[in-house]
Amino acid sequence: MEPVRLTEYARMPRAYRRLHLFNSTVDAHGRTHWLLSERAPGPGPVDPYDAVVVTADDGHVYETHLGAVQLYRPELDALPDGGFVLADARSKADEQHVQVFDALGRPSWTFRMGDGIEHLLADASGDLWVGYFDEGVYGDDPLSHPGLRRWSSTGEPLWSFSPGPGLIDMSDCGALNVDGTTAWACPYMHYPLIEVRPDGTVRVRTTRMSGVRGIALDDERVAFLHGVSTLTYGWITEATVEPEQGSAQLVRPDGSALANNGTVCRGTRIHVRERKGTDWWVLDIARS
Repeated sequence: MEPVRLTEYARMPRAYRRLHLFNSTVDAHGRTHWLLSERAPGPGPVDPYDAVVVTADDGHVYETHLGAVQLYRPELDALPDGGFVLADARSKADEQHVQVFDALGRPSWTFRMGDGIEHLLADASGDLWVGYFDEGVYGDDPLSHPGLRRWSSTGEPLWSFSPGPGLIDMSDCGALNVDGTTAWACPYMHYPLIEVRPDGTVRVRTTRMSGVRGIALDDERVAFLHGVSTLTYGWITEATVEPEQGSAQLVRPDGSALANNGTVCRGTRIHVRERKGTDWWVLDIARS
């Protein structure tokens, strides 16, 4: 397979490397955030602790100090007003496992979004798109059963996926891309490409893909990331995604093989961070 080099995107400043990394993401505006604390991540329940979000934005770096964080090892994203949302992926029915912080880092409110969170992406308006993995979809928490939901940043349920004619239930939201206020998902097991427009209208296109865990879109062209590093492309039609022939192998910027990694997909970009790493790389299919 032809190698495709990722491009360096954001590097956590060295001054913060003494702190423990809880999580990291790239937000709807392309800013990179690292959630850090003096406290090491550990199994809950936990006493409230202080944390800091370090943000890299077009060459500038700044901090937001969060007080009274109550979560074990949360996912995070940024909100348009300068605040942040944090959410534990696993939760029990009586746990308020989502915390929202204002732009000054003060806790504002807590709520529930369901067990088994695989993806948490805030869109450009501040709504929260949540994709769930199979243990949530088939678990005891009904909030997770749809597999994909949109919430307000105050915890109001706004939309949830429901299977239409010819489409089976979403067993696991393997890949999620939020572009502006439109979401695209590619769920297990047949990996259809699902488009959810801002008004809640759903468009489903069949694919011949498998094992998809990342997607990027550029008009009618779509890229699929499979496994750790295999990349394939297709073209969006009215009802299907028609695959291009061949595949490629994503590699690090220096050309070496990728290790196990996590992704954040935004529009034409698949952002990649290796599991134990702090730095982000990117594939932008609009430039490839």
